[in-house]
Amino acid sequence: MQREAMEFDVVIVGGGPAGLAAAIRLKQLSADIGVCLIEKGSEIGAHILAGTVIDPRALNELFPDWQAREAPLETPVSEDRFLFLGASGARQVPTALLPNCFTNHGNYIVSLGNLCRWMGQQAESLGVEIYPGFAGSEVLFHDDGAVKGVATGDMGLDRDGQPTAAHQPGMELLGKYTLFGEGCRGQLGKELEQRFDLRKGADPQVYGLGLKELWEIKPERHKAGLVVHTAGWPLDNDTYGGSFCYHYGDNLVSIGFVVGLGYSNPYLSPFEEFQRYKTHPAIRAFLEGGKRISYGARAITAGGLQALPKLIFPGGALIGDDAGFLNGSRIKGSHAAIKSGMLAADAIAAALSSGRSGDELTAYPEAFRQSWLYEELHTARNFKPWMSKGTLFGSLMFGIDQTLLRGKAPWTLALHADHTKLKRAAECTPIVYPKADGVISFDRLSSVFLSNTNHEENQPCHLHLKDAAVPIAVNLALYDAPEQRYCPASVYEILRDGADGQPRLQINAQNCVHCKTCDIKDPTQNITWVAPQGGEGPVYPGM
Repeated sequence: MQREAMEFDVVIVGGGPAGLAAAIRLKQLSADIGVCLIEKGSEIGAHILAGTVIDPRALNELFPDWQAREAPLETPVSEDRFLFLGASGARQVPTALLPNCFTNHGNYIVSLGNLCRWMGQQAESLGVEIYPGFAGSEVLFHDDGAVKGVATGDMGLDRDGQPTAAHQPGMELLGKYTLFGEGCRGQLGKELEQRFDLRKGADPQVYGLGLKELWEIKPERHKAGLVVHTAGWPLDNDTYGGSFCYHYGDNLVSIGFVVGLGYSNPYLSPFEEFQRYKTHPAIRAFLEGGKRISYGARAITAGGLQALPKLIFPGGALIGDDAGFLNGSRIKGSHAAIKSGMLAADAIAAALSSGRSGDELTAYPEAFRQSWLYEELHTARNFKPWMSKGTLFGSLMFGIDQTLLRGKAPWTLALHADHTKLKRAAECTPIVYPKADGVISFDRLSSVFLSNTNHEENQPCHLHLKDAAVPIAVNLALYDAPEQRYCPASVYEILRDGADGQPRLQINAQNCVHCKTCDIKDPTQNITWVAPQGGEGPVYPGM
């Protein structure tokens, strides 16, 4: 079946804060610019997962009247606490000693999913055409190599890739410029980085896996606006990670744990570390008597400035976490995503007004270099490199970097790819995790249930193996199959259910919450995540 094509001035892939901000900004600059935005989730916000404490700086620029427009920023931060946890105790860092990156005066605790839903409404009111449930699966190119748009994936294919009676071919969405805002480790962004060698001269990107639960807690345990961050237990000193616990709304707590994916022990399970963290007396005190409402997981880019790729290529650009604009030291990326989308939109509007199309938007990276966002990321650039050297030493050195040197140290430390850091199982000690109690800590499958994840089982598997022999011959043999533990959704299992008792890898793709950790952490880079049929995956309410 022939694919139909639709033409626009600008095509945007991804309905997160970066893509929505770009769409809104374009329409603010000129109502005549035709803008199409596609989102792989079933609705805007369905796949959005973040803490979130948002710095409103970029939103103030996009919508100075956001309060009058009733943007869902309802809980201002009232108090910051930073704790170093031991196995049973906790030490709070005095507020006066906290670097500026850990203070949140003037910020708001929000549901980023709800903020994106609101931004989607604003975009549509301006005339942006938004199509949720459509996953960008292919980049389209002109004969000269410039990007000319994207194609959405076919619907109604069976697990062998053959059309069923419900088959519908994808659409070709063509634009004079195309923006890619798919979020962390975007499928198309990854392809574009390779095709246009966008990472030349940049450090490897590094990542964290963020796991989050939404709880409704007892009113007497809730303190609206309280922001709690921790470092230390249950992770050892050599493993980067930390937690967040944000009190907002009507007795809601957004609680989560981030594990840097540069960890070395293949027996480590980020999911189990998160569950163990919640049992600490300082954290359990908030949750006891409460109810867990939702669960999700998502990888985040954490490399910062030195890991940013070249942002532009003929016909388009990378924005938001597809490029890696998150500020790891602040545990914030939403304001950066919004700002990057606005900067790209400004460059596109200027190009279109001068009759250009399909070229490189050089004004975008130039404007970024002159922006407050560049200054912020430059100040924070050594955070992840220092923290990769151990929690205690890294905290000390980054504290010196921020408080004494004000982020202006005359050096920029290098980064190393996460998948290269894993040691062989024989060199490491297995980690014994406590059994979930079903009250404070939980198992994976009951957690995935709360993510509202759904995939049609009779469709091509969206988790591709470059070599089907590698999971057993290499991953199991050398690393004791770490995909069983780094996946937060029980997608990967080693089974010995055949007559010969030989191990095999079982991929439960229907459980996938689209975190993309497997694409990042697999030691041989043998796993590739691609988008399944549009509209599938998790549906995060209020996350």
